[in-house]
Amino acid sequence: MDRKKELKQQYKDSPIDGGIYQVKNTINQKIMIVSTQDFKTMNGLKFMLNTNSYMPNKLLQQEWNEYGMDAFTINILERLDKEDRPFFTVKEELAKLEEKWLEKLQPYGDKGYHK
Repeated sequence: MDRKKELKQQYKDSPIDGGIYQVKNTINQKIMIVSTQDFKTMNGLKFMLNTNSYMPNKLLQQEWNEYGMDAFTINILERLDKEDRPFFTVKEELAKLEEKWLEKLQPYGDKGYHK
């Protein structure tokens, strides 16, 4: 059991390398805002789009297929800072950051891939 506690503590102590990033179509300027606990998932997103298997957003997939990978940029907008306070949860803080960026950039309709 000590090993299990040790692993839990390591997880709690590990730095968060997540936050908010955007996928931007440089041809029509549409954007999609994405939150993630780990920015390494951006590689997975590119892989899914390149293999025509990104199901969460069919319009983004369609335009990725139409314009090609070189027509898109993927940029980090904000990193999540891990706070040492009671009731801090990464998931809730990411949701707040995502809402902030959705409000700021309004990526809906002709401006983005959100509904």
